[in-house]
Amino acid sequence: MKIDTYTDEQRRTLINLDQYYSAFRDAEIELRRLGNPLHWKTVNGKDYLYEIIDSRGNAKGRGPRSPETERLHAEWHQTRDRRNGAKEAIGEVGRLYRALRLGSISPEAAAILREADIRSMLGRSVVVVGTNAMPAYEIEAQARIGTGLDETQDFDMAWIGGLELLNAGARQNPIWDILKAVDPTYTINQERNFQARNAKAYEIELLVAPSRAGTLVAGDKPAPLALPEQEWLLNGTFVDHVVCARDGSPARIVAPDPRWFALHKLWMSDQEKRNPLKRPKDRKQGERLLNAIADFMPHYRLDAAFEAELPDELHPYFAAWREQNPKKSASPGLAW
Repeated sequence: MKIDTYTDEQRRTLINLDQYYSAFRDAEIELRRLGNPLHWKTVNGKDYLYEIIDSRGNAKGRGPRSPETERLHAEWHQTRDRRNGAKEAIGEVGRLYRALRLGSISPEAAAILREADIRSMLGRSVVVVGTNAMPAYEIEAQARIGTGLDETQDFDMAWIGGLELLNAGARQNPIWDILKAVDPTYTINQERNFQARNAKAYEIELLVAPSRAGTLVAGDKPAPLALPEQEWLLNGTFVDHVVCARDGSPARIVAPDPRWFALHKLWMSDQEKRNPLKRPKDRKQGERLLNAIADFMPHYRLDAAFEAELPDELHPYFAAWREQNPKKSASPGLAW
């Protein structure tokens, strides 16, 4: 398969997207810290600062006009304007992103990832472990490697720990709170309690490596499915990139080391427990990603040191790829 490397215009678009998203996220975090909208109201000829506390317009007073209340009012509105300005810029770059046919994810997945990022959980408590990781690997490779392998109507995340981020129990149900914040129609699949669905039947599955299961918050939903093979995806160096959804909305993806992800996909393609409709795609993703690593990601070394880290289950897949790609195996930096 011919691989299309990124053009200068695609690279510029991704640089701008990363910049605008960072500005949006930081302003949104600050805006939430500052609290609800603040507005002046004149009562008996005097100005008072009021905080809007619900969608019906109910408000509570924050005090008469003073240097302090003026500061609070200005700070909130300036932060909101920064957030809205970044959001507008993202809208413009998002249209270009789609026109340039860069790898995208579903709007539902993007909404979940944005919320997890704003809550400081993305990459520290949860990572993306399914097909939705492919656009991030494409950015790392600076090449389109996932064409034709678009994600289905589901989203796989893995819990990787980071319980200390929950502020000693301040958020009792961190994952469920994220899902409900982005879409209140999410409910738990009673037959598979590691899975949640929204009203449009979009599915999210939460997985966990057994070594990280002890960091889970008791009672949180979905209840992650512990799988031994998830341990492999904790190894190496994660990728971290900003992408757009199909509707142009942004999301940051943190995903496993592409070498481990690729071999994990190849292993999954041979597992009878795996949905037979997904196994061919697993194999194609694994093969394309290993080839892209060899061609475009020299910083992820496919050398003897990496091979020595592999568990017995993954050795045959790495050896088979190496045998099928002798030229890639003989490339500089890939000495065995």
